[in-house]
Amino acid sequence: MRLDYFIATSTELSRKQAKQAISRGEITVNDQPCKSANTRLAGNERVARNGVPLVLPGERYLMMNKPAGVVSATTDSDHPTALDLLPADITRNLHIAGRLDADTTGLLLLTTDGQWSHRITSPRTDCPKTYRVTLNEPLPDSAAKELEQGVLLHNDPKPTRPARIKTLEERIIELTISEGRYHQVKRMMAAVGNHVEALHRIRIGQIELDTALKPGEYRELTCQEKGSLD
Repeated sequence: MRLDYFIATSTELSRKQAKQAISRGEITVNDQPCKSANTRLAGNERVARNGVPLVLPGERYLMMNKPAGVVSATTDSDHPTALDLLPADITRNLHIAGRLDADTTGLLLLTTDGQWSHRITSPRTDCPKTYRVTLNEPLPDSAAKELEQGVLLHNDPKPTRPARIKTLEERIIELTISEGRYHQVKRMMAAVGNHVEALHRIRIGQIELDTALKPGEYRELTCQEKGSLD
């Protein structure tokens, strides 16, 4: 890790301010002054600013019940974002692991741990995501079988991976997929002649949306939840 990134992550300073602090001689590494912002740290160095030891904050792992109308982004000039729903003091370095469309609600995972989120989003890991899908009309058995075998999406030459279907009500199904293609669920239903009226994610891997969370609310993941995706 570069020294300036370490300083910016472990303090309230921006990356630019961290570089300025380094150039002013405020930073020591292993008790020795260091004025090179691109100094590489192995991870076991003692870093201090004006004599005060600095440590990296622990990684954060959150779940949110995303409401409709909120975009899965860190910043957006036109719409409220998931990070806008969080206290400003915990959003530093947070990113979203597995985005949802603006009109899709439900389970959203946010973390500072890039490797952990990669295990959720990488096509190679085959991490299942489960949605409650409200349809325009009932899903015939024949259409469910198509989805369970994999369907071709519009303008996409490769069929989807097999899905799992569970009928909950006449027009409500539970759909589990292990991919994250653009608007995938909506396109899958269109491919079998149906239309999604509402989409709500309820599970990622073994992490289920906490039903006690109201739309817009969040909580830290438990160690067991976090570890289930390690």
